[in-house]
Amino acid sequence: MKLVECVPNFSEGRDQDKIRAITREIEAVPGIKLLDVDPGASTNRTVVTFIGEPETVKEAAFRAVAKAAEVIDMRAHKGAHSRMGATDVCPFVPVSGVTMEDCVRLAAELGRRVADELGIPVYLYEAAARKPERRNLATVRAGEYEGLPEKLKDPRWAPDFGKPVFNPRSGATIVGAREFLIAYNFNLNTRDRKLAHEIALSLCESGRAKRDKAGAIVKDARGNPVKVPGKFKEVKSVGWYVEDYGVAQISVNFTNYKVTPIHVVFDEAVRLAGKLGLRVTGSELVGLIPKEALLMTGRYYLEKQGKSPGVPEGELIRMAVRSLGLSDVVPFEPERKIIEYQVREPGPALAGMTLRGFADELSMDSPAPGGGSVAALCGALSAGLAAMVANLTVGKKGYEAVHDEMIAAAVRAQALKDRLLEAVDTDTLAFNKVMEAFRLPKTTPEQAAEKDRSVEEANKEATLVPLGVLEMAVEAVRLARTAAAKGNRNSVSDAGVAGLAGQAAGEGAYDNVLINLQGIRDAKFSDRVRRQAAGFKKALDKEGRAVRGIVAKALAGPKAG
Repeated sequence: MKLVECVPNFSEGRDQDKIRAITREIEAVPGIKLLDVDPGASTNRTVVTFIGEPETVKEAAFRAVAKAAEVIDMRAHKGAHSRMGATDVCPFVPVSGVTMEDCVRLAAELGRRVADELGIPVYLYEAAARKPERRNLATVRAGEYEGLPEKLKDPRWAPDFGKPVFNPRSGATIVGAREFLIAYNFNLNTRDRKLAHEIALSLCESGRAKRDKAGAIVKDARGNPVKVPGKFKEVKSVGWYVEDYGVAQISVNFTNYKVTPIHVVFDEAVRLAGKLGLRVTGSELVGLIPKEALLMTGRYYLEKQGKSPGVPEGELIRMAVRSLGLSDVVPFEPERKIIEYQVREPGPALAGMTLRGFADELSMDSPAPGGGSVAALCGALSAGLAAMVANLTVGKKGYEAVHDEMIAAAVRAQALKDRLLEAVDTDTLAFNKVMEAFRLPKTTPEQAAEKDRSVEEANKEATLVPLGVLEMAVEAVRLARTAAAKGNRNSVSDAGVAGLAGQAAGEGAYDNVLINLQGIRDAKFSDRVRRQAAGFKKALDKEGRAVRGIVAKALAGPKAG
């Protein structure tokens, strides 16, 4: 799933009609999920959070900026928060299946369109910045809206997109790309805010003021306090007391959880609290969290216990929630707190059926689910078996040399299993789109042309799904080969079944690719897909033979007499 979060800040926090007009534009884009609308009267500013696939998020962001330019007049704006324009900042945040580079591209494309179509000067910041001095938002926004006319006259502050001409109604917009910010609190068994803050100063990147033996703050030649850096990069923290809970907390902002993961800071907070005679009783997540942040935590604590982290996603999340004490003050609900779970499509949910339910559905007189979904399911079963063999190898005597390799195989197999389970539904959805396209009217020439185009596009999508399953089947059989060759000898037959199931998945997917190509008129597309499928099929056969050879040799046993 390719997901991008967008968090635009609009210079209006009091007029609900204007705020709703902006958010309606966002929600009108198909595939967009509006997660939060947070207006502030004193700041006269609203922070909006929404999520979706990259291109849809970019479109929703543009519509929101355009509507803000229509309903907000910066000439009358007053508020406590720094701001430069009607849409002040608009960052793109990679969540899953996308890179920071993808978000930088989105920022540039949005910036160019805003400048060209709306006549609003645009600056790029954070990861999207094209000049080092523009990475910092505060630097770009210096002077604010009131100082913008003079700022635009300075060649050093020419906008990244648009002419250096002051737009009195809309000001300027700052577009960027940054990592996901996780707001997180550690709970302490004390009411003492000072003790919480003492720990917080040791954790955060900015650290604390250096003091001399007498306790006075040490200053440099310019009279500024000398800082002793804290332990963790990309971490901001402070200690406070929460009246509602009756406890002191260490409030932490993780500005890049990939640089400093949550569990690392949590363990250090536990250690530092112990030195002060305190206990960390648990923790609290404020807002949403990317799934990967919790999966990293689950893997970390499983490995600390000497266990394989190559377990299902749900088990990793349960381990993370238990280990961090995430339900200490309020129950932790993964469906509400994990950002990817907020946008899961309900869909037909074939993968969520019981075995009997799926088999019964399969046996009915409808063409979907059919062979494509079954092929994907075979692939998922193959990957699941490979993960099982790897997990049965980790920690076993005599397999120390392959410990790390088996963990890596189990983790890869779990991820592959999940993708193939998604394909069980995706294949059926793609087939249903083909059927919907065939049902379109063709009474007029225009309708006939639109129907032909829709059928062609639907057939292409229905071809690419099994092509993806075929590619994943090759990986599944490779994992089965690793499990057969290096995994627990007592489970070699399971590795063999994994290889066979993966081979069946690939063979079935290959046949589905070929039959779907028969309905496609685009010769270039057909030739390219046919070549790719043939390459995957060749690799599949090679890996399948290797697995069978390893298993046959292992099961041959000693020769008689």
